[in-house]
Amino acid sequence: MDKNMFCFQCEQTIGCSGCTGNSGVCGKTADTAKLQDELTGALIGLARAVDSTTAVSKKTSQVIIEGLFTTVTNVNFDNASIESMIQKVRAEKERLAPDCSKCQSPCGKTDEYDMQQLWNADEDTRSLKSLILFGIRGMAAYAYHAAVLGHEDDEVNLFFCEALFKIGYEENTETLLSTVLKVGEINLKCMALLDKANTETYGTPEPTEVTLTVEKGPFIVVTGHDLKDLQLLLEQTSGKGINIYTHGEMLPAHAYPFLKKFPHLKGNFGTAWQNQQKEFDHLPAPILYTTNCLMPPKNSYADRVFTTEMVAFPGTVHIDEKKDFTPVIEKALELGGYKEDQILTGINGGTKVTTGFGHAAILSHADTVIKAVKSGDISHFFLVAGCDGAKPGRNYYTEFVKQTPSDSVILTLACGKFRFNDLDLGEIGGLPRLMDIGQCNDAYGAIQVAVALADAFECSVNELPLSFVLSWYEQKAVCILLTLLHLGIKNIRLGPSLPAFLSPNILNFLVENYGIGPITTPEEDIKALQSGCVQ
Repeated sequence: MDKNMFCFQCEQTIGCSGCTGNSGVCGKTADTAKLQDELTGALIGLARAVDSTTAVSKKTSQVIIEGLFTTVTNVNFDNASIESMIQKVRAEKERLAPDCSKCQSPCGKTDEYDMQQLWNADEDTRSLKSLILFGIRGMAAYAYHAAVLGHEDDEVNLFFCEALFKIGYEENTETLLSTVLKVGEINLKCMALLDKANTETYGTPEPTEVTLTVEKGPFIVVTGHDLKDLQLLLEQTSGKGINIYTHGEMLPAHAYPFLKKFPHLKGNFGTAWQNQQKEFDHLPAPILYTTNCLMPPKNSYADRVFTTEMVAFPGTVHIDEKKDFTPVIEKALELGGYKEDQILTGINGGTKVTTGFGHAAILSHADTVIKAVKSGDISHFFLVAGCDGAKPGRNYYTEFVKQTPSDSVILTLACGKFRFNDLDLGEIGGLPRLMDIGQCNDAYGAIQVAVALADAFECSVNELPLSFVLSWYEQKAVCILLTLLHLGIKNIRLGPSLPAFLSPNILNFLVENYGIGPITTPEEDIKALQSGCVQ
């Protein structure tokens, strides 16, 4: 494949086939894409050095997870930091297999993998290996957040090595397909691990109304997914006259009791990640990026962008592992914020949103929900969830939610909800029709709700009046989709377009075995999906 670069891991890839020019749609350059390939190849070499051990050391796991997380879309645009990560991976491989570098008769056992072999493989092999690779990249983000809070899982860590090994050296289609589904199985364990880490650290989320108004005075906007970074920033800004506002996937932080106790955690600013270049333009406040969702900043606010953890962009200030947020705090005080309160709105004009309907909150009302279903007050549940993006066609999700029957319940999670989460859809039995479960990783919560309802009605999840309507953009959506397939959930609608890395044969397999299909129109899909029944 003789191209400047090749990348088709996100939904907005050029022509639904792949970014091959001087830069990708996400903004990364061809040089950055090549370095990410080099990093992936080095990770495969490291996985080979782990060999057949039954456990992976904490140090090795950390390097692998960090390396995979670095290659997730919209995380790292800084070549120097990617090169540093490559050297970190190579050093860890050398530590595990020091004799390999000194061997006079090299066997190639721990050689780095040339990603061109993958991109030039036959289309079915490339498709299956891409599903594995992109799935474990997304899963690595969840494992990273759990590890930050002191939670790890040996089975999850070992699987990263197994999956990397098979990406590089497995050619059997059946084995690769089995590994694809295993990504979903292990990701379920990983999401459960993160759910436990979050709730044990910050408490069980509770339904919370969040204002979209920004008060006058200095403030900081925090975006991404990392609750630990938010906690540390709240602690360091306490008593300094600086308010903190969440953005994007940080919105669910308002529902955690530990974080809610900080009075200067005020509300949510802006909408989904793809609107940041417009919403951050001339913002009189700094923005702290804790995970992915970074778009190349415009010159009008580049001096107010701060990154931390695996996020990096050339020319911006990076907060290192010491977590001293003084530069962010000083910038907030320097800029001063707005001179008067700003009454801002969501995409549909709403001035507030509600979050915190995690699985514990919803299941605490299980009797009410079950009674409403049996009495006919609730006819259907729609999980409308996933990543948002700038590509045309995503207004479908707004219209879908608006057109759902008044006796249906909409569960949502991840940043796709910003298309409709400021709508007032009313209530059923004292519960809101629209319930925000949380971040993308909180798909685990949606699964727990579905399993609990299935148990209550003594049927399978596929027999429930429950439909999955998903939007995807990057690799975390891929691993969640694979988890749903692992659980045998069928008839998922996916959009706004199907992944470019699905070959015709692999797509046909998913259609025939799981009924997965593209979104069409809200009217047609609502009618087609209202076919579940509960006895």
